[in-house]
Amino acid sequence: MATLELNIDQDVAQAPTRRGRRLGLLFWIAIGWVIFVFAVAIFADVLPLPSPTDMDMLEKRAPFSTAHWLGTDGLGRDELSRVIHGARISLVVGICAPIIGLTLGGALGMLAGYFRGRFESLVVGSMDVLLAFPPLILALAVTAYLGQSILNLTFILGVLGIPAFMRVARATTLTLARREFVIAAQALGATHARILLRELLPNVMLPLLAFFLLGVAVTIVVEGALSFLGLGVPPPISSWGSMIGEGRQSLEMAPRLAFIPAIAMFLTVLAFNLIGDTLRALTDPRQGAL
Repeated sequence: MATLELNIDQDVAQAPTRRGRRLGLLFWIAIGWVIFVFAVAIFADVLPLPSPTDMDMLEKRAPFSTAHWLGTDGLGRDELSRVIHGARISLVVGICAPIIGLTLGGALGMLAGYFRGRFESLVVGSMDVLLAFPPLILALAVTAYLGQSILNLTFILGVLGIPAFMRVARATTLTLARREFVIAAQALGATHARILLRELLPNVMLPLLAFFLLGVAVTIVVEGALSFLGLGVPPPISSWGSMIGEGRQSLEMAPRLAFIPAIAMFLTVLAFNLIGDTLRALTDPRQGAL
């Protein structure tokens, strides 16, 4: 008996260590890259950089130099400054749009998974209708109709993310709605609102936050695709997608104009994917993380 208790104590003591090992070096590198991108985007105005909109036609497609660390684009604008300021647009859209999906989709999913019945059928059916439309085509159509702006782009991408967040929240709620702590709260006379907010929400938020990070990565790519097609943010505002679209016109003379923002987008999306996938694995109830 003493040996069994000792083994249990050792397993409990080693659990945080095992979890820390599972994070791995790549996870911390991804965290560092995301922090770096956020830092340069937030403090872009105080960094010693030229204006991203100042043009110098005598310096078109200038190579790397001390004056322009990443050279200039086809209109003589500083490429490093445009990449850093473009990160703002990509991050703002990439984060705000999933917040819309997380808020609305998460709430609908929890309500559908808890109350079930006709309400669940209505919510799931409406989400299936929304999923029936090709997301990129729908985003193109709505953006073309409403006009090019950060607000419109964020809104349509947020609406497109609602079904995915609803499904995650509903699936998690279904697995928790018949757990002992929920049944005990019902037996003690707790209201539906109290059970949803105090018992279910803290547990549902863990997988939702992990999925949120994956949604940020997907949204950055979709925003880049729309900007590449000319339906993203209006000029002279730059985003990574619009810079890639402008750089394709100079692929023969200066391919770096397309590759530099593409690499920045690739590394950022990869970092969010690594972080989100790691947190998803840690919050998976099948692995005993909850």
